[in-house]
Amino acid sequence: MASREDYYSLLGQIAEVRSRLAGLAAAQRPGDAELRELLATRLAELEETLTHHLEATRPPPPDGGDAERLGLGPTAAPTPDAVFTPAGVPPYDEAVVSERLLAIGDLYYCYQHERLGVFRAVLKLRELFRAGTLRLSSGPGAFALYRFDRKEALRYTRAQRMQAYRRVLGYTDAPPPPGARPNDAFHHLFTTFCLEVAQLFRDKRVAETIRGSASSPDPSFASVAAVRRAGLDLRANLKQASYGDVNVLTIELLQLLRQAFAILEAEDVRRQFGSDNAWDTLEEVLHRYLQERPVASQRSRMGMAGREIIHWLARPFILAEGRSEFETLVTAIGEWAEEWLTSAQSLGIAHRSTPAGNVVPFRPRRVAS
Repeated sequence: MASREDYYSLLGQIAEVRSRLAGLAAAQRPGDAELRELLATRLAELEETLTHHLEATRPPPPDGGDAERLGLGPTAAPTPDAVFTPAGVPPYDEAVVSERLLAIGDLYYCYQHERLGVFRAVLKLRELFRAGTLRLSSGPGAFALYRFDRKEALRYTRAQRMQAYRRVLGYTDAPPPPGARPNDAFHHLFTTFCLEVAQLFRDKRVAETIRGSASSPDPSFASVAAVRRAGLDLRANLKQASYGDVNVLTIELLQLLRQAFAILEAEDVRRQFGSDNAWDTLEEVLHRYLQERPVASQRSRMGMAGREIIHWLARPFILAEGRSEFETLVTAIGEWAEEWLTSAQSLGIAHRSTPAGNVVPFRPRRVAS
């Protein structure tokens, strides 16, 4: 088992190695930021590996070390340094189930298309089809509308979908399901994360413009810690909101979205509006029958960008230790963050006016005097 002496001895040896390597790097290659980052990353990996090896080779005693700590029985420790000492518990930020966060990314994608009006347009087509106003009879669009209508009893209702959006994303004004709380902090945290990611790459572009892209990276030009903190806050928020029927609801919504676009894309339906594709049909129905101003491009890009960003957070990329490794991984969503921000700004929703977070106030217990 790993005693307190073993654990502290390991930390001392690693500190000695770190000190010697830092001295060698400063003497032989001063000012080399890449070498400093490489050393810090490798030493962190070495410390983690040796700590896990120490715990694996010396498993804890059956009683968790109570007997040797209290001086009971033949295993009593002669000194405090001989007592079993665990290194700690698994970090909170590593205990995230990626499948649930992936489902939230898909739910966000579906919400943006529903907010755009895809389902409203299809329901309006169904209404016109029932009334015989559309010149549809036996084509693929007519048959798809019939099937869409008949399957309504097997799907979540619109009210249930609105409640799910409110519970998970904090959107819509529908009351959450009984016993649930709306996730009002999501939009604030999501906007903050997108802003921090965008700012990271803006600062890097400024640095490259001033010093040249071939120069070594300078941490003062961009804050990796700010991006990581914003990402961890958002991920923790999504983790708490991901329980329940989000996964099965998202499966149904993705299927429903595909069926809706199959109707809008059908040749006989497009012929009624003179449209070239499903998006043109959607915009025409929204404008002609629902008197809405279509924002298909903005909502579509927000849905795509939001899903990519949340899917990125579902992976362990946000926990990458090295600066170069982190910046390489976050590059995958750099442009998506800018896409989301510009689309949200054009719609007037790129703000953080919602509550800052789900903070439960601490109320200490009263002690009887």
